[in-house]
Amino acid sequence: MTQLQTFLWVASLRSFRKTAEKMNTTQPAISARVARLEETLGVRLFEREASIIRLTSKGIELLPYAEKLLRTSALLVERIGQEENLAGIIRLGVSETIVHTWLPAFLSGLHQKYPAIEVEIVVDTTINLRKELTDRSLDFAFLMGPVTDFQIENHDLIEFEVVWAASRSLEIDAGAPLSLDELARIPLITFAKNTPPFAEISRQLRKNTDLPARIFPCSSLAAILKMAQDGIGVATLPRKMIQAELANGTLKEVPCDWRPPNLRFTASYPTEPYNPVTEKFISHALETTKEYQKQVIT
Repeated sequence: MTQLQTFLWVASLRSFRKTAEKMNTTQPAISARVARLEETLGVRLFEREASIIRLTSKGIELLPYAEKLLRTSALLVERIGQEENLAGIIRLGVSETIVHTWLPAFLSGLHQKYPAIEVEIVVDTTINLRKELTDRSLDFAFLMGPVTDFQIENHDLIEFEVVWAASRSLEIDAGAPLSLDELARIPLITFAKNTPPFAEISRQLRKNTDLPARIFPCSSLAAILKMAQDGIGVATLPRKMIQAELANGTLKEVPCDWRPPNLRFTASYPTEPYNPVTEKFISHALETTKEYQKQVIT
């Protein structure tokens, strides 16, 4: 089965080097596996021209059979074997909002159910995670989706309410809601420029304010939170992330007649090559969301 997995990764990535990185081994080991598979079948599966690797006609013919065999093998393990023995390495990309909220519950449950699955975590902005996902540098991502690529599957994961928040030192009247024009007279701290929240905030400010607003875009939610606590301005932050700060008074919610839309996240992953670990991963992610939302409601 290892040879078939290797074949599918090389077919998908078109690179022995990238396949070696993905399978946590060396490039000569990947070449040897492919060579042994070709020897067993008695056909060439790949054409190698300089740095370009292409499937031969026999390689294209093998693809659906290899995927079916791997699915059958995974089903056999699931039905007869012990689920906790499922093993593999997943390179997971995560948006920072998820890191500060939902991710700990997901990882805790994953380790209990599948202790042999290793997770390598990459925290980055959604725009970078999208690129790495389509490049196959990531196996999975929790990001502001969906990802519009026919080879990427998306599942609705979770969404978070976004609020305006500021330090009490700014002495903003928290009575009647401020208009967006009134709020924009205070420096605004928000998400990075290449994000949907920043684009929507900028659009609303152009429509509803008389003077240009002072906006501080930032790619780090932790930095946005720190700047808000230091009284630099009013920040847009997920309510779930700052529950403790709102409760202890280090931050207060600033009422406004317009608020950024909720942050919507998807669990997104490439559909090829087939990976049985991925199916368990998405199933556990959706189960975690159900439990997480129950805790939020109660």
